[in-house]
Order: sequence, then structure tokens, then C-alpha cells
Amino acid sequence: MTDGYYTSGEFARKANVTIRTIRFYDKQGILKPSRVSEAGYRLYTDEDFGRLQKILSLKYLGFSLEEIMALTIHDDRGDMAHSLKLQKELIRKRIRHLEMMEQTLENTSRMVEMSGAIDWNDILNLIHITNMEHAVVEQYKTSVNINARIELHRRFSHNPVPWFAWIAGQIPFEHMERILEVGCGNGQLWQQVEPEILAKKDIHVTDISSGMVEDAAEILRKSGRTGPVFETEDCQNLSYGDGMFDCVIANHVLFYVKDIYAALGEVRRVLKEDGVFCCSTYGKAHMREITLLVQEFDPRIALSDVALYELFGLENGQGILEKIFPKVEKAMYEDYLLVDEAEPLLEYIMSCHGNQGEILGNRQKEFKRFLQRKIEEKGGIRITKMAGIFVCGGQPEAEDSRVRRKAGAG
Repeated sequence: MTDGYYTSGEFARKANVTIRTIRFYDKQGILKPSRVSEAGYRLYTDEDFGRLQKILSLKYLGFSLEEIMALTIHDDRGDMAHSLKLQKELIRKRIRHLEMMEQTLENTSRMVEMSGAIDWNDILNLIHITNMEHAVVEQYKTSVNINARIELHRRFSHNPVPWFAWIAGQIPFEHMERILEVGCGNGQLWQQVEPEILAKKDIHVTDISSGMVEDAAEILRKSGRTGPVFETEDCQNLSYGDGMFDCVIANHVLFYVKDIYAALGEVRRVLKEDGVFCCSTYGKAHMREITLLVQEFDPRIALSDVALYELFGLENGQGILEKIFPKVEKAMYEDYLLVDEAEPLLEYIMSCHGNQGEILGNRQKEFKRFLQRKIEEKGGIRITKMAGIFVCGGQPEAEDSRVRRKAGAG
């Protein structure tokens, strides 16, 4: 090491990897040298070594090169702390699943030793748990994406009442005893509800993703909210009995559902006769400036494969819901973002469901500079928010079979 710099060979030896690995990450744009000498030698620093450790950890944990790029583009110490926390959470979840695998193997071995027979249910359970290994990584990446989107709104929204607090304010909890949330995500809604209210209600917080349910349970437990029951449920095929709930909540969920009328039929089924369904969504103009920004940088970028508001949005949601619920009312959330930092905007964009990861690739630093220039030119980027909630209720006008037939006709 000379003058605070390592050559490629020294850097590789320090990290216990090959020079070929270092050159590969350089070529992919994931880890560039801090500088190149006049003689053409690539030179690295201790800060680069910290970034390399992060890259190697994420690679071991199953992240793709595109995802590693997104998670290592930032060099500040705060991001490193976030990275270490992310790695710790992934390892913790993997340990939990490995312990489950170990217990299943012990049970199966004990049974073979005692009776010479194998319980194939245990073997199938072992296979199931093993397959969950990949799902853990996939789920946590989903959770990271959700957190990036929530964080942008939390930091840069103009409305002093945050979105989840506003949603909670639309629900008359005092008149409800049994409440079901479908598609809970990381449980943000319930952090806005007073713990004593949760303790007095029968609340079921659900998601189709078991990983999301685990995250929500842990987050709420840490915040002292211990009332809800956490369960994995598909809103298109709920396991609950008829007429169980006073209220069902679906916050930005219905446009992800494969069969929206199957989901709405299930919601209507599990609601009491005078029950209330609260479902939020957004409209065509929501966050449109972000789409314009990315397409100005590269017109090939599409942040979503489909326009979700066309599946269930503020413009068409009432018509869809009225096929199931006689009474549907809409309330709008007035807000906008004023973003004056490039980094959280980049994280939001990279968290979307489109092709931006593939197209930006190793151009993310260039794109970040583009965003910073736009922010400086305009003194901050104003972003439209167009979101709201439908509150539904009333008695169905026909028997269930007729309601489903009517819904399918639309």
C-alpha cells in the first residue's frame, strides 16, 4: 500500500479474491477504482474495500449484479449502516430457516432409527422449507423496494398528515370490533393506530407473502403494537368464515390481484351485512413527473410493465366496486412531493417494477448526476400525487351467485 492506495493485486489479496474478480466488478461498473495512475494502474482505498465487502456479502446472499449495483451506488456512511442492517436481517432469516431444516432432519433421522420407516410428510416438509431459502432473499428485496417507496413519500411530502395516518383517519375504528387487512406490506398502517385501540380489537393483518407478514409482525412488535394477529392469506381465496369482519382494508392492493372480482367477492363474503370495505389506489397523474424524468434520460425505460391505475384506479375504481357494493364513496388525499436530493429519488426509481434495472445497468451513477442537475436547475423537483380511498358498504342487491355473474359481465 502506497500513499493510502492499493494496487489491484494488493487489493485482491486483502479481500482474499482474485484479480479477475476485481477487474470484473470494475468492468461491470459495480466497483470502480478510486483513481488510475499515470502508468495506468488501478488504485483502490480502504473505503473501496468496505464497498467490496458489501458487494461480496450481497453476492453470497443471492442478489443479482443489477441489484448489487442498485444497493452499492451510494458511498456515504449512512448507506453502509443500512447495508449492514439489511445483511443482518437476511442472515437472521436464513438462520431461522436453517434451524427449521435441522429440526426436520433430526425428526426424520430419529424416526428411521426407531422404526426403519420414513414419514414422507416430513420429507415433503423438508423440501418445502428448503425451497423457502430462495423466497427469503426474494421477499427481502421486495421489502427493501417497498421501504424505498415509502421513504420518498415520508421525507418529501407536502401534506403534514402522512399517507398512512390519513388512511387510518378514514376508518372509524371506534365502531368496529373485528378488522381484516389484506396485502399488509410491512404493516405501516398499524403504526399510525394507537396501541390501546389495537389491544381492544380483533385485528387480522395478512399478506399473500409470508415474508411480508414476518416483516410486519416484527416492525409492529418493536413499536409496541402487539394486538394484531398476523397470517398469510390470499385475498382471492380467504380462509375466514362468512360475515366475520366489521371492516376489510386493502391499501394499494387491488391493482396487483390477478382476479379482482374473485377478491372483491371474498371481501364481500367475509364482511358482516353492515360491514365496510376501505380500499385505496391512485390515478393516472400520480408521480407522472418521475416517468417523464426517466424517459428524458432514456426513452426505453418503463417503470411498470402495465399501468396499474388502468386495472384499478381512481378513474375506474368506483365503477368496479359498484358491481359488488351498492354504496361507494371516494375521498381524495391532497398532497405533492418536492424532492431536493437525487439519492432517494434514484432509490425510488430503482425500486419500481419495470425495466429500469436492465437499461440503466452500469449507468446508474450517470443517471444520478442527471437527477442532481435537474434538481439544481429547478430548485427541487415537484412531483404530483394523486391518491385516494374508496369506502364501500351497503347490502348486496342479489344473491352471491348473481353478484358474481354481474361482476364478471363488466
